[in-house]
This record gives sequence, C-alpha cells and structure tokens, in this order.
Amino acid sequence: MHKRGSASTRYTDIFIAFFRSSILSFGGGPSGIPLIEAEVVKKYKWMTLEEFGDLVAIANALPGPINTKLAGYVGWKLKKFGGLLTALIAVVLPTVLLLTGLLSFLSAFRDQRWVRGMTEAVLPVVGVLMAQLTWRFFFSAKKGLGWLISLILIAVSFVLMEVLHIHPAILIALTLLVVLIKPQKKQAGGGSK
Repeated sequence: MHKRGSASTRYTDIFIAFFRSSILSFGGGPSGIPLIEAEVVKKYKWMTLEEFGDLVAIANALPGPINTKLAGYVGWKLKKFGGLLTALIAVVLPTVLLLTGLLSFLSAFRDQRWVRGMTEAVLPVVGVLMAQLTWRFFFSAKKGLGWLISLILIAVSFVLMEVLHIHPAILIALTLLVVLIKPQKKQAGGGSK
C-alpha cells in the first residue's frame, strides 16, 4: 500500500496512474474524473474519497482542463515539483499522441457511417462513468451532511444550473464562500473540529 506523499511513492507510479487514466478517458474531464479517482483513491490510496471530492469541487471552480488540474495537484502533493511535472506530462502525453494520430486517420474517413457510429457509441459509456462517480460522491456527502441536506443541495444545484443556467463554477465558488464564512459548530466534547 502506498502512503500519501511518502518516500515509497515512485515517479513511475505517478506517471502510470495519470497516463493510464488519461489514455482511457474519452471526451475529457467528465470521463477522466472517475478514472483518476480509480487510480488516486482506490488503487494507490493517495487520497480519500472525501479529499478527492473536495479537490474536484475546487478544480471545477478554476479555469482550465480539470484533468491537468487534478494531476498537477496530486503530483505536487506526492512529490512536489517533480511529481507535478511527472503527472502533467503523463496526463497530456496520451492526448497529444492520440490526437495527432486519430485526427489524421479520422479525417481520411470522416464521411463513413462507422466513424460517426463509433463516436456516438462512446457517449453512453461516459454517462455511466459520471453516474457512478456521482453516486459515490452522494454517499460520501450523505455521511457528513445526512440524507435530507444532501438531497436538498442536489435539488437546489439542479435548479440553479439547469433551470436558471447559473454556471457550475459560480455555484461552487458561492458554496465555498458560505462554508468559509459560516462559523463551525462546537463538538459535544468541547473542542471545535
């Protein structure tokens, strides 16, 4: 088992984790987040699911591709500057190589029905990956907030984003602001968390 940020964490592990998640993520961030979570939380245990959920929330509020932000932070957390570079190279390299090769190939056959079918068939798979991650995040939030608060936050978020068309980054930034301003409750033992 790899300890978070310990000396036993190798650069090759960082590279393999982010290379593997990057090469398998079709469509960018939405499909890459569950794959990165599988590597960082489940396989290598560099973070807990709660830490990863916090990281995804903060990364969504910042500009730029989410996969590179996640890779950069995790690499930095594990091995500082060397880990950051290793993770960023690993997450970008497959895209550069595959994009160059795939676009050359697909441009030659772009009018073929099988090419359109191939790209359309991947969309449901990405949807299932996002649904699995959402389900795990919901159960993680339920532990801390409870069922009722979690369901209310889901409903309010849905209305704000889908009905009122408020950008998710604004919603995340407002939520972070409320949490930072809101005073913490004292624990029953007398200390605050």
